Amino acid sequence: MSRAEPPARWRSVLPHLDEPLPADRTPDTADGAGVQVNLPMALVRQSVQMKEYWEIPAEVADAYRAFRPTPLWRARGFERAVGARVPVYVKYEGGNISGSHKLNTALAQAYYYARAGVRELVSGTGAGQWGTALAAACAMFGMKCTVFMVGGSLRRKPYRGTLMRTLGATVHASPSPLTEVARRAGDDVNSLSLAIGEAVEYAARTEGAAFCIGSGETYSILHQSVIGLEAADQLAGLDASVDAVVGCVGAGSNFGGIALPFFSAAAAAGAEPPLLVAAESSTTPKLTRGTYAYDRTDATGTGPMEAMYTIGSSYPIPDSHSAGLRFHGAAKVLSAMRHRDQIAATAVGQAEALDAGRRFTRGEMVLPAPESGHALAAAARLAGAGAEGNNGLLRAEKGVVVCVSGHGYLDLGAYQQFLDGELSDEAPDPQALLRAVSALEPVEQPVGAGAVHVR
Repeated sequence: MSRAEPPARWRSVLPHLDEPLPADRTPDTADGAGVQVNLPMALVRQSVQMKEYWEIPAEVADAYRAFRPTPLWRARGFERAVGARVPVYVKYEGGNISGSHKLNTALAQAYYYARAGVRELVSGTGAGQWGTALAAACAMFGMKCTVFMVGGSLRRKPYRGTLMRTLGATVHASPSPLTEVARRAGDDVNSLSLAIGEAVEYAARTEGAAFCIGSGETYSILHQSVIGLEAADQLAGLDASVDAVVGCVGAGSNFGGIALPFFSAAAAAGAEPPLLVAAESSTTPKLTRGTYAYDRTDATGTGPMEAMYTIGSSYPIPDSHSAGLRFHGAAKVLSAMRHRDQIAATAVGQAEALDAGRRFTRGEMVLPAPESGHALAAAARLAGAGAEGNNGLLRAEKGVVVCVSGHGYLDLGAYQQFLDGELSDEAPDPQALLRAVSALEPVEQPVGAGAVHVR
């Protein structure tokens, strides 16, 4: 079922948290100052104010109507394929020019930056969905766009670069020869952290430009709340009940978008929220094996230090086909909720994720992105025998709703490797994980709160 119109307002989870989020910290740098990000005040307010509902600007709402509301359906074919005990409902975000949920916040951010007088937006991207979304949003609002894309991912998915350039963006493979941070890192480093670091440095020295990010920031997660708001309305229209909500996690905008509106609705009603399960890559296990500490968000070391679950920004993340999940830390709002045992997490390997994607494709005739395959694999576990997570086994008893955050038509190389039996998972090195977080300052635990470590 679909509503005639997308939501008119975004919904913030901040008023429903027990405590405010830990404040960001300025890092120690050679000159004693960090990079000053040119952030519009509207986005600042959306990140800190205890305001629950935010009106969606008319220009952004008009743009949303081209692809929202997005479809939700009961995935009966997938249920049969995985032996589900309970219904599995799918919220599909792949039906727009970017091929993913990223366009929800890209349009909002481009609108606010354009109103603030910015002429060029610069960002880093992993799998390319965010870069594509930003390129599309910049084209819509008459802005220049420069994207640094993880080089390994760009080589595997060259048509992501083609699409961004078709939309008018300038695309650089990261590491590039354009920045000092890349020169220090060397040619062998392929990470979203480095791509973001290059974008931060480039934007800081380019007149009229501003760095923007699409996933971990609180305002970005706010913009993605349209996913969960629509999903709740559509489930009600089907008279369907779920007790588990699932999304994959890179930094967290897709998971936050589908899950946090359910948390807010339950909190406002004084009810128990459904089980909120973040499905992360087993190569980047910040929520299941990471540390809650202050860490940098990019490879420059000059941006603000945020409180996050992290495996360390210096950790050499193994390569995988799910580049959108290869970020070392989780969003600070999700990290805080994880620390307070308000969300759960489970880790999924890329072979299991692509197998779930294959089963979903055959059962539902929709090809999901490898990142979304992680969420589908977690949903299959929850709807079947259960998934390992915090407090033991995570299990749905009524139903599961899962966000398929994007399509996989530019990821067929990954599926080919899986079908040919050439795909393998590289387990994180426990000692390397320890070394990467050993110098970080842990976030002080709130009085009376019990930190539950997901295993």
